Amino acid sequence: MSFGLVWSGIVSFDRMLLVLTTLVSLEAIYLAIFIQMTINVQQQSLEEVEQNIDEIQEDIDEIQEDVEEMQEDVEEISEDTHEDEVRDVREEKTLKEMHEALMQLMRDVEKLQQKQ
Repeated sequence: MSFGLVWSGIVSFDRMLLVLTTLVSLEAIYLAIFIQMTINVQQQSLEEVEQNIDEIQEDIDEIQEDVEEMQEDVEEISEDTHEDEVRDVREEKTLKEMHEALMQLMRDVEKLQQKQ
């Protein structure tokens, strides 16, 4: 269209080139501005994502520490339970031995009574 204006003699060739290059330059400037705005928005979004990732990592670390503490507690409880079971077995054995000793003592007392 711009070359048609030159051929028809409405506009000189130099003026047409001046207007055409000015329009193309303005278009490039606007495109550069919009591209930079898009890059800035994307950069801000990436920074927010990085911040969220850092917060999530901190939460994961805290959860890991809690899990380790709970595992230690479970191990302690397991050890205590084992000790209680061993103590119960010993007590039961001692009670059986005492019962047998008392039974033997009663038999001995009965034998002594029968001899008198």
